[in-house]
Formats: sequence, structure tokens, C-alpha cells
Amino acid sequence: MTSTLDRTTPAISPNVQPMNDDQRTIVSALKSFLKNKVEPGAAERDQTGEFPMQIVGELGEMGIMGAQTPEEYGGSALDTATFAMIIEEIAAVDGSLCLTVASHNSLCQGHILIGGTEEQKQKFLPDLASAKKLGAWGLTEPGSGSDSGGLQTKAVEQEDGSWMLNGSKNFITQGSVGGTYVILARTDAAREGKSKNDGISAFVFNRDEVTGFSVGRKEDKLGLRSSDTAQLIFEDIHLPADALLGERGNAFRDVMKVLDGGRVGIAAMGLGLGRAAFEFAAKYTLGREQFGKPIAYNQDISFRLANMDTKLEAARLLIRKAADLKDAGETFTTPVARAKLFATTVGVEACDEAIQMLGGYGYVKEYPVERFWRDNRLTRIGEGTDEVQRLVISRDVLKRFAD
Repeated sequence: MTSTLDRTTPAISPNVQPMNDDQRTIVSALKSFLKNKVEPGAAERDQTGEFPMQIVGELGEMGIMGAQTPEEYGGSALDTATFAMIIEEIAAVDGSLCLTVASHNSLCQGHILIGGTEEQKQKFLPDLASAKKLGAWGLTEPGSGSDSGGLQTKAVEQEDGSWMLNGSKNFITQGSVGGTYVILARTDAAREGKSKNDGISAFVFNRDEVTGFSVGRKEDKLGLRSSDTAQLIFEDIHLPADALLGERGNAFRDVMKVLDGGRVGIAAMGLGLGRAAFEFAAKYTLGREQFGKPIAYNQDISFRLANMDTKLEAARLLIRKAADLKDAGETFTTPVARAKLFATTVGVEACDEAIQMLGGYGYVKEYPVERFWRDNRLTRIGEGTDEVQRLVISRDVLKRFAD
């Protein structure tokens, strides 16, 4: 991993999953960078919505923006467990930056790694891994959220084998700041007896190589305000034949793999934000005195802190299990659904509890816990809602016990 990170940072908090020496070095150095370069401006960026392009570029130089991309394409080739640790640490400081890092790695680069030809990987991945270009992944549309098979964007094959792309996408992370886009579009009608997800294809292209591409509305969001989220519009975008990413009409198979990988990151993000709120609440209640002693020693407060700590550690273990299964090449769809559902639920709960423990101070922007809650609420929606995760898990449960 190419890195300019300071390796002399103090030891990691004991409240993390046991690490090997390489993981300890990477995460310790990242924490130093976050404390010095990211944390000081996080609250202001939340207010202004300014995208932290310089910080993202520095993370690219450090190898974080190509964390799981193989070294031959300019990446750091880190395992998924290490990536999850990185995401947790970034989330604990700046949720918006965390979403940028997670989506850039897991979605755009993830899809190219899964479905790309060697030529496509050589063309697109080095610039993405170094953050010379940011990646965006376009699945969601105005009329299709969880029902991804209902997408209306179309790509029509031309006589010379090229493609004409028309349509729009909503809620696209890195939508207006991206340089490389992976876009899902319908190329064929669903075959008889097949799901309506059949007939969907993926395309990859650089923004500066096409015409007819424009950015629509930029979303004014509850949280994650310095993460870029925008509508994309495609009007007769002419794409070469080699823009097709993966097998024609069968992209949804790759989409499911991309989302499974992305759920590891979103689970870790939910955990990191929840952990940040928990740690702030613990320190605050130890410093806040009522009736002659810190309120943390009130049994109601101390027991609530104990519950938060236990749930967050359980979430961390679920994430680690899913990450290890992914790295072992095993099926991890259900384990990562469990991890994502549980980690984001308890992460948001921890933020809510922290607000309650701070009382009125928890509700004002002088303290960061309200920002942690606002940022974390998205994790129960992105990369599949709570309801989608329960659907995945319940299907597995019923299949196991139906025989």
C-alpha cells in the first residue's frame, strides 16, 4: 500500500476488533490523518455542503480510494475486514467523507472488478484507485428504488455495435463530481419466464469522453451533506461497443454481487457513526455532574451505555464474519444482510441514545451527536433498506426450514 501516513500514531482504542500488525499500522495512521485533516472541518462542511475534494485526493495518495483494488491496477489490495475497519474509522469522524470512500470503492470500482474485461480494468481502475477520477454508480431512478428491475433508462444497440443511452438516475453518490460512471440500463425485454431484472446491462464510461451527459438536481439532504448526491440525465449519449460492462442482459447478477460488497461498507459506516455517538456520550456523562457526582454513575445511564457497547460490539462481529466469508470466496449474501440490518439499526439507536443522554445539548449543533444521527439515518436506506435485508434473511430462513 503506497502511503505517506504517519506510523507513529498512538495505539488504537481497545474497543475495536483484534488486528494484525498490518491492520494496526494502517488504521492507526488513518486515525492520525482523520484527527489532523478531517475532523477540524467536518462540522463546517456539514453546514456548507462543500465537497472535500482536496481531502479525497490525499486519501487517494494514501491508497484509501483504491483500498480493495488489486495492485496491478494501482490499488492497495486490502482484504475486506481491513476495508471495514477503515470505513468504521472514517465514519466515526465524518460520515459524508465515509460515504464517498465507501461508494467509490465498493460500487463503481467494485462493479468494474466483477464484470470488467482486462482492457476495461486497465483503462478505468488506475485513475479511480488514485482518486484522479471519482467513481459513480447509477442504479436508482425516480420510479425505481428497491424495485431495481423497474428502471426505465435504455441503451439501444446501433448497427455498428455501439450504443445510444437515454434516461435518468436519482440519488447518485458522486453524481456531479464523478469522472467515471457505471450505469445500469435496459437493453432487452425480459425473456419469458424470467424476472423483470432480466435484460438489464451495465455500461462504463468517462464523463469527459461523451456528450449528452448532464447533472440535474443536487439533493438538499437531512444528513451526509458534504457527500455529493445528484440526479444524472442522459440524452443520446453515444457509447462505443466496448463500454458494455459484463454480459449483455445479465448485469443484474453482477449488481447483486456489487450490492453485497457494498453492504459491508454501509454496515461499517453505521457502526462507526454509532460508535462515535456512544464514545461522545460516555465522555460527556462522565464530565457532567448532578447531585454531586457524574451522571454516568447513575445506574440508568451506565446500563444504557453498557447496552450500547454490547450491541455495537455484536455488530462489529457480524460485519467481521461477512467480511471473512467474502474474502474466503464463500457465499455471504445472508450474513452481510444480517450485518447491515443489525449494524445500521443499532448504530442509529446509539446516536439517538446519545442525544437523549445529552438532553438539550444533544439537540443543538454545538455538539456533534445530532450530526452523527442525521448522517447515520441514511445507512438504513442505502444499499438496500431494512425491509430488503429482512426479505433476504427471511428467504434464507424459510428455505433452510422448508425441507
